[in-house]
Amino acid sequence: MLLKGKRALVMGVANQRSIAWGIASAFHREGAELAFTYQNDRLKENLDELLDAVGGRNAFPTFPCDVQNDEHVRAVFEGLRDRWGRLDAVAHCIAFANRDDLSRPFHEISRSGYALALDISAYSLIAVARGAASLMGDGGGSIFTLTYNAVERVVPGYNVMAVAKAALETEVRYLASELGPGQVRVNAISAGPIKTLAGSAVKGLTKLRDLTEQTAPMRRNVTQEDVGDVAVFLASDLSRAVTGNVIFVDSGFHLMGIAQES
Repeated sequence: MLLKGKRALVMGVANQRSIAWGIASAFHREGAELAFTYQNDRLKENLDELLDAVGGRNAFPTFPCDVQNDEHVRAVFEGLRDRWGRLDAVAHCIAFANRDDLSRPFHEISRSGYALALDISAYSLIAVARGAASLMGDGGGSIFTLTYNAVERVVPGYNVMAVAKAALETEVRYLASELGPGQVRVNAISAGPIKTLAGSAVKGLTKLRDLTEQTAPMRRNVTQEDVGDVAVFLASDLSRAVTGNVIFVDSGFHLMGIAQES
């Protein structure tokens, strides 16, 4: 029960295969009180079905939140202030890019598509951190997001999302520096390729998973549970001196320059 007494917000659950749901499940297992955001009515239906299986939808505060709408973001944290009074952890699991801007050549990405991906996938962390930090009080808390190693290595098909994740990782460092005096920690998890709704938009995901099994030092892919357990560490007091980091959960794949013999 590493998170007993902790109150955490999970943003970005799309369905049962979401990394965000893997994180929420691990948080629930470790005793955290949970709240959730959802983008639209369709995703709310998915979320409600998942929550009904772990205690009932009415047991968890849920809030509509389109992160492109500052009023929505503000309302989430005002609602949490009214409901809980404080917040200990936030899992920011939000990213989006137009499918066309993931599939077309990188030099043909549209200006509007570029701006959209950066707004939703990167700027949203700043808006969320601003609201979350105001609820973390003297004891501080933990904010973390999800990134991917396409920031440092070219991954065909990741395109504009790689740029958004690069911005996101930079934000992690600047937010960690600014919020650190208040004992608010800011980190990122860089997970290996996992079959998710968002991942399905990236061409070649299956090939990346095969390559991870063949090449990564541990010779296996990662799971929601692997990421969820690292998220528990980041949300718990065990990570009280950890901030500004990108933590790789990819079986060591990011280490490899070339494939090694089995």
